[in-house]
Amino acid sequence: MSHTMTARSQSATEPQGPAVPRSIRWAAHAAAWSLLPSGLWRCAIAFGMPSGFSEGTPLHESNFPGWTSLNLIALSVFAECLGLLTLGLVQPWGERVPPWVPLLGGRKVPVLAAVVPAALGAAAVTAITSMAACGGWSGEMAADDAPKGGSAWLMTACYVPLLAWGPLLAVVTVAYYRRRRATGS
Repeated sequence: MSHTMTARSQSATEPQGPAVPRSIRWAAHAAAWSLLPSGLWRCAIAFGMPSGFSEGTPLHESNFPGWTSLNLIALSVFAECLGLLTLGLVQPWGERVPPWVPLLGGRKVPVLAAVVPAALGAAAVTAITSMAACGGWSGEMAADDAPKGGSAWLMTACYVPLLAWGPLLAVVTVAYYRRRRATGS
C-alpha cells in the first residue's frame, strides 16, 4: 500500500511535459516579487508608520493601528496570494493538483482553468497599472492631502514594481499555455 501511495504521490507532483525554461521561471518569480514592496508599504502603514498623508485622510497615521489596519493587511495578503499563484504556472502543482487536496488530488489541471483567469488577471493588472502610470498616479500625488517629499518618493518606489506584474504574468501565462498544449496535457 505504501508503494502505491508513493507512486501516486510522485506522479501527482512530477512535471508532465517539457521543462520550464529558466527565463520563464525567473519571470514567474519576478511577478510574485513585484507585489511585495507595495504590500510591505501598506503593512507598515497599518502598524503606524507615518505615510505622509494629511490629517483627516483615511491613510493618515492617526488612524493606525486600528480597524482600518485589517483592511490594509488583508489587501496585502490577498494581492501576494494572487502573485504567488503565478508560480503555479511553472510548478508541477500548476499542472496536476497535489495529492493532499481533498477530492481533486492527483487530477490534471485543465489548461484553460489556469490560462483564462491568468490571462484576464494579466490584462486587468496591466490596464490598471498603465492608467496609473499615464497620469492617474501623478494626479493623485498632486492633491493637497497626498504625501510630499520623501514620503511621496517612498510610496511611489513601493508601487512602481507593480507595473511589471501584468506583463510578467502575461509572458508566463503564454508559456504555460504553449507548454501544456505542446504535450496535449
